[in-house]
This record gives sequence, C-alpha cells and structure tokens, in this order.
Amino acid sequence: MHLRAALLAASLVSGVTSAHAQDRTAELEARLKTLEAAVAERRAALAAARAAPSGVASTTAAANGGGANAVQAATPASAEQLAALETRLAAEEKREGFRVGRTTFRAGGFLKMWAAWSAYADGALAAGALGRDFYLPQQIPVGGARSTSFGAHAKQTRLWLSGSAPAGGSPITGYVEVDFQTAPGTQGTARTTNGYNLAVRRATVSWRGLTAGQDWSTFQNVAALPETTDFIGPTEGTVFVRQPLVRWTQKLGGSGASLALAAENPVTSSITTGSVALKESDDARFPDLVARLSAKAGPAELSLAGLAHDVSANDGTQKDSAFAWGLSLAGRVPFGPSGRHDLRVMLTGGEGIGHYVGLNFAPDGVFAGGRVHPVGLVAGFAALKIGWSPMLRSTLMGSFQQVDYPGIALPGTANKAAWSVAGNLFATPLPRFDVGVELRHGERELLSGARGAVDRVEFTTKYSF
Repeated sequence: MHLRAALLAASLVSGVTSAHAQDRTAELEARLKTLEAAVAERRAALAAARAAPSGVASTTAAANGGGANAVQAATPASAEQLAALETRLAAEEKREGFRVGRTTFRAGGFLKMWAAWSAYADGALAAGALGRDFYLPQQIPVGGARSTSFGAHAKQTRLWLSGSAPAGGSPITGYVEVDFQTAPGTQGTARTTNGYNLAVRRATVSWRGLTAGQDWSTFQNVAALPETTDFIGPTEGTVFVRQPLVRWTQKLGGSGASLALAAENPVTSSITTGSVALKESDDARFPDLVARLSAKAGPAELSLAGLAHDVSANDGTQKDSAFAWGLSLAGRVPFGPSGRHDLRVMLTGGEGIGHYVGLNFAPDGVFAGGRVHPVGLVAGFAALKIGWSPMLRSTLMGSFQQVDYPGIALPGTANKAAWSVAGNLFATPLPRFDVGVELRHGERELLSGARGAVDRVEFTTKYSF
C-alpha cells in the first residue's frame, strides 16, 4: 500500500461526505506533501495504525471487484486516532535537518549586507583597511585632515553546518561555521566582482561535556554581546577571541550553574621600544588556562572568567616569558514585559591579555632589553536594549579601554585609550528578516596625547535561515 494513501485513509472519519470533511482531507494532503521525516518512522506509525482494534485502514479488494485497481474501503477512525495522527504530523513537520545513515545534518546562517558613511576628524583610512569594514578603534586616523568615505559589502554573511549521531548513550556533534569577513585576502576587487575568500570561524566536535576544536574562547561570554549593525559593536571593551581549545563543561547541581575549564592555544602580541607594530609569537611554555563560572539569578545570566597566560617574546637572539592574568565579569539581565528589554555588561581587567580584548587594541607585552614586560588594561561596555514592540527594538551602548604600560620609554604612537558610544534601531518587517540603522561616535588616544575621532552612520539588512 502506498504510504501517503494509507495515512490519508487513517485520517478519514466515518461518513466523510460533507464539505468540511473534504476540506480537512485536502489540508492533510497538503501537509503530507511537505513532510521530510524518515520513511522508517512513518512505516512504524502505519503498522501501529493497521494493528488498531478499529481497523483504521482495512481493505478488502474482493468486496470492491478485486483486481490490481481495487478501491480501498477505509473503516471509521476515532477522534482520538485522528488527533494522534495530527500530533504525529505536526512533530514531523517541526523536524529540522536531514538524515544520512545515523547522522542528522542541519544547516543555517544568514545573508548580511552592511553599508556605512564615515567622517574622520583627523585623517583618512587606507584603501582596504579593516576599519572600513567595521568599527576598529586602533585604526581611527590620528594627525591628518578631516575626511569622509562611504563603503558597503556582504563579507559578514555566515554559513554553518552541523552533524549529530548517537554515541555511547549521548549524541556526538560536529560543527563548522564560516564567513567571508575574516579571510586575509580577496578573490576580486570592488571595481569588478567583490569576491571574498571563505574562512573558518569555528570547527568543533562535542560529546557530553567535552568540546575540542576551534571555538569562542572560554574567557569570553558570547551571550553578553549586544545587537548591533556592526561586526562587533563596542569593540574596544569586548573580549573577542576564537582559537583552538579543549574544554570541559560541568553542570553544578540543578541551579543552572556550570563550570567550564579549558586549555587554549597560546599566542603573544608584543611591541618594542622602537616600534609599535605588533609582533606575533607562539613560543609560550604552556597553553592558556581558562576557567569560567556561569550562573543564573532569577532572569539574570552572569559569568566570571579567569585566565592564566604565558606572555613570551623573542627578537631572534633573545627570548623571555612572563606570567599574565585576566578576569572578566559579564552578563545579561532581561526585564520588562516578557523580558523583551535587557541590560548587557562586560568588565575585563588584567596584565598581558591585550590580544584577548578589543581585537588586540593593546599589546600583551613590551619586549625590551631581552625582557618581556606585560601590559595592563581595563576595558568594558554596557548596552541597554529596549523592545519597543514585537517588531521594533533599539540598543544604546557605551564602551572603553584604558591601557597601562610599564615604566619604559615607548614611541608616542602606541595606543593609550579608546571609547565609543552608539545607538541603533532594528526592525523585523518579515520573519527572519532584519533591517537596522546605527549611529556611532568613537575616539582613540595615543600615548603622546594625540587624538582621533570617527562619526559613522551604519545600515544593514540580514536574512537568517
């Protein structure tokens, strides 16, 4: 018996002759055409229906003239059986992804277009600079004439794929996420094709509480990031790192609290007394060690993370290492009707953790005289979201970073401080489709006291799937 015909027969009530019953049958037929559930599961449901005492789908070919084209005669189905069938259909319609063998695959992402008009008070950005793609405080021009620019791109478009299969009583899940913003080069130019390289953002495998691969650093609380048209938004005050790691997460009782412990890839960015150009070193003696405690207090979600980092540097002839540390408090506090408003905060401080904060606004250390000296910093942001309606919402945010260099003579062009404020309005006129506009003002200060500023109007569209 054809599967679709059998299921339709099971849904028909006795004496289906009215227009209402015909409409109901047509509705079920339309829903059945959209199902992508596993055939094996449907056959099991069909077998159960056939075994029901009421004879949901009994067929007697002889009673209808026999032969290959015999017409099926369905006996009445009870209201309970029809309700059970509809529940089954609804569950199958909600099933996401597709199955290959024992593995269920899912895919998603978003398509994003970003555009901005920028006014720089003290200079101009070079063509191709990352500060043209999103707000990057360390690239705010200092010491030049006022300039303006307009740019647009779709580099922040993102795609992800996951696969999950049963393993030892728990699912094992692989996840990969890519975009076009983080690639180091391009495959075209703005004059012609505007092509950009695909680059890995995250690639992990998880089983129970264990995660291995490239992921957001355990030192970062991603849930605290505010909604913004920008790539990050309050960049200078945000912990923002993705890197290879091995992490174990353990739930603590039934309170919703958890503890995450991780060993992560160590790297050091350093400057010298003669140059503020960041130099990257991977000579650390041990991996970065991170612990993060996450907890809930009513509707609030809070986290406290600690980091131990080995700052290492060399100049080809000399090498040195020093201990570095960091603490980061972050959280999200919903409030108002249905929790549609919220306050998001992050406060981070430490020594030798510059590459973890603000996309490396400050160096981890200064290498001078054969010694590496960790650089201190304090940074943070606060963001207030107001949900005006189910379709409209706004976020106001402020962010800062202050750098504390060791008592060594350094070039005056080293970054000393940065801050920014921004406000936006987002609308969701269609399901999964967002439109946003944002105003931003940011300033950068150098060690010499020189300053630069940018005012920017950003616009974005994003369709998530």
